[in-house]
Order: sequence, then structure tokens, then C-alpha cells
Amino acid sequence: MDETAKSVRIIDRIGSVADIGDTAGRPGLLSPLVLAYIGDTVYDLFVRTYLISTTTHTAHGLHVKAAGYVCAAAQARAYHAIADKLTEDETAVFKRGRNMHSATVPKNADVGDYRTATGLEALFGYLYLSGEDERLTQLMAMIFESANEGKAENNDSLR
Repeated sequence: MDETAKSVRIIDRIGSVADIGDTAGRPGLLSPLVLAYIGDTVYDLFVRTYLISTTTHTAHGLHVKAAGYVCAAAQARAYHAIADKLTEDETAVFKRGRNMHSATVPKNADVGDYRTATGLEALFGYLYLSGEDERLTQLMAMIFESANEGKAENNDSLR
């Protein structure tokens, strides 16, 4: 496991997250928006864990950096970085989440980016509730690697 993957290990869950009523052990039965609800938190936890393990920012600095990773546009870019590496089942979960229409879209977000971000969050919620922590770590490592490559390219273009 490379350093990036090590730095984004998810914390152990307390209790059984699969014990959630009639859908126990079957997160695919949950609404895509419910999957996105938990997936948003999982994604944010990975980002925050990554940032505290790779930077020395203050709490405010960490918050600002995290916002750059968790906005709809950044999550849409993150999806495109891993899209061709997803399994058929993962792609199906993503599409279910992407195609759900939420009641609102943030005023500063593009509708397409917002829907893509919702699909990514649904995928992360599904993988988390399925206990696929290793797969989550793999995907996040790819996302961070892609984001870091993008930053390096932007720095090169500024010279």
C-alpha cells in the first residue's frame, strides 16, 4: 500500500452499520439520496484525514483546504478521475445517485457537477455501508493522486 493509501485509512466503525432496519446488510435497497447522505460524510472524513496527515495547517486552514475538495465541482472532477476504474456494480450505484433529483441545488454549483457529486457520494455511502473500506481507500488514493497531479500542472502553468 502506498503512502497516500495509508494516510486515508478510514476509522473503524463503532457497532454494526449494517443493522439499519429492513435494509440490514443490503445497502443497495436504500434510496440513492440516503446513500449520498452518508457518503458525503465518508468522503469528508477521508479528505479531513488526508489533510491532517499531509499538511501542517491550522484548523481554519484545514477547513479552507477541505472545502476545495468537497465542493460539487471538485467531487465531479474526482469522479472523472476514477470513472474508468469502477466496477459495473459501482457504476450502477453511481448512476442511481446521479440520476436522483434533489429538491435543491446550491446556488454556486453547476447542476451537472452537483448531480455527479451526488452520484459519487451515493457510491461512497454504498461502499461504506457494504463494509468495503479497502475499496474506499483505493478510490480515494486515486482521487488524491489525480488532485495532486492537477495542482502540479497548475503550478507549472503559472511559471
